[in-house]
Amino acid sequence: MRKASLERNTRETRIKVALDLDGTGSNSISTGIPFLDHMMEIFSRHSLIDLDIKAEGDLEVDDHHTVEDLGLVLGTCIDKALGDRKGVRRYGQMLLPMDESLSYVALDLGGRPFMVYKVANTRKKIKTFDVRLVEEFFRALMTQARMNLHINHLYGDEPHHAYESVFKAFARAMRMAVEIDPRESGVPSSKGVI
Repeated sequence: MRKASLERNTRETRIKVALDLDGTGSNSISTGIPFLDHMMEIFSRHSLIDLDIKAEGDLEVDDHHTVEDLGLVLGTCIDKALGDRKGVRRYGQMLLPMDESLSYVALDLGGRPFMVYKVANTRKKIKTFDVRLVEEFFRALMTQARMNLHINHLYGDEPHHAYESVFKAFARAMRMAVEIDPRESGVPSSKGVI
């Protein structure tokens, strides 16, 4: 039962997330931000993590609070669902092409939050969505999930392809890292604890 749910309400946002690490990629996503909805659907489908997300935020101000707070809540749910992290593969990585774009993501669920984020695409917006918020989303998520996360979009001129390749690579790396390793009976650390 590697499931978790959390509701977080502030003056700026109201966010509910439920997830199942051992799902099939089914999802119900509503954030009020179409591009973010699309990226969360992609994440769920390619990680095989079931996701139920309902987010309402002060979008009349901008998208920042909703994007960052969703990262916080989703990261907390991942951490809760992993529990003591016993039996997981712990590490995941994926080199993923999407048309002209190529992204590499590597992560470690070893409990120490750190992020390296490099995106070659220099466009600032996809329609009205400020793509600089993607970094804020991942920073919030990796901190709460207690993960070491390296994101590198290597090349690609079309911004939608660039960021979609990032989210798909992240999803596939997560799928690998959270998977139960049949050869691992304990916590995958020489310390005996994560």
